[in-house]
Amino acid sequence: MSSIVTEQGLLHYESIGRGQPIILLHGWINSWDVWRDSMITLSKTRKYRVYALDFWGFGDSAKGTRTSPSAFRVSSYVEMVNQFMNTLGIQKAPVFGHSMGGTVALQMALDHPERVEKVAVVGSPVIGNSLNPFLRLAGYGHIAKLIWRYPFMLHSIMRILLAKDSKEVRHMISRDVQRTTIESFFRSIGDLRDTDLRNDLPSLDIPTLGIYGVKDNIVSPSNAQVLTQNTPQTQVFMMKHSRHFPMIDE
Repeated sequence: MSSIVTEQGLLHYESIGRGQPIILLHGWINSWDVWRDSMITLSKTRKYRVYALDFWGFGDSAKGTRTSPSAFRVSSYVEMVNQFMNTLGIQKAPVFGHSMGGTVALQMALDHPERVEKVAVVGSPVIGNSLNPFLRLAGYGHIAKLIWRYPFMLHSIMRILLAKDSKEVRHMISRDVQRTTIESFFRSIGDLRDTDLRNDLPSLDIPTLGIYGVKDNIVSPSNAQVLTQNTPQTQVFMMKHSRHFPMIDE
């Protein structure tokens, strides 16, 4: 277990391998662990040093009183990644993100193009209103507090959303949501819901990869088309047998 200390508290990360650095970012109510198998596979090539971060408010990163509510925004997570790279002396690297992490990766490439060699997203919203309606509602504080007060409501929603997912995915979400605070729960998804990168993407002049599950019911796979239409150097792969977690499903 590795960590650095930031103004918002502890930033936890895991790393494996030797070689060129690659940074992996997880999605909403997830943790670095969503990338475990991918990290092992990449490290076996003996070409890459793979880093997987926990966003503030998730996994084993800071959730305490030092952590400001403003830390749970896409822009704040961009600066978290930038600070991480500064601290570890990583000048430039590919940044790869799943779901919310992919949106952060795209924004990182837009805000700090000198730091991002390539960017890749997996099941990530380019337009926030493409999120499942349940997730959009979770971004409202009064609804989130009601769900938090009555845990059976959260469990019921998760059962509906994940009914067709694998046992591995359901177990992972059940574990990671218990390490999430109400502040990071609703503030991060609320900010993601209001995100729209379409006007900024044409300036993204680096190789960009999009991977989307055809059966994704969390983030609409139509984001793949949005990415293709608005980003100059994009390749998109549609995974026919995948839902929201292609790296686990296939």
